[in-house]
Amino acid sequence: MRMNSKLLIAFEKLEERKAELLQLLSTLEVARLTRQPEGKWSISQILTHLVASEMLSLRYIRKKSLSADQLDDSGWEESFKMVVLRITQRLPFLKFKAPAALLQHTPSPLPFAEVTVQWHAARLDLRNFLESIPEKNIRKKIFKHSVVGMLDVRQAMDFFGEHILHHTPQIRRLMK
Repeated sequence: MRMNSKLLIAFEKLEERKAELLQLLSTLEVARLTRQPEGKWSISQILTHLVASEMLSLRYIRKKSLSADQLDDSGWEESFKMVVLRITQRLPFLKFKAPAALLQHTPSPLPFAEVTVQWHAARLDLRNFLESIPEKNIRKKIFKHSVVGMLDVRQAMDFFGEHILHHTPQIRRLMK
């Protein structure tokens, strides 16, 4: 099955964000990637968090999609929630705690090469899943965001991209 054109556009944008971030970090030495200022995450921890977040989210999305016929479609409320989510993710003075379930399932910081491999595998898995979604289920609310609630799969990918953008300034500060 071919991927829905809107999902393909969202997926390609998401891949670009990942590639830009990995390119930014590709020349950093291990000491810089693993340096952890007091009380803060290292770049390696942030990258591991991003990958774990996407992997766990995809696991949840797959599970919810099994009963997609029984779920509601997203609408204007979810579109509004996404606007609010984008704004809050981009405001540098707003801090969010990662959900406890995510923290429990996030491994110890991975080496850069391993993060890259795992992120590539996770995205390949996401792509395969997106190609399998029937057209009638594209707008089904199958992703649960810890703050704004249930969203559809395209909105989930938008969040993944915003999540990268949210952590990029933090990463840039750690690069200095």
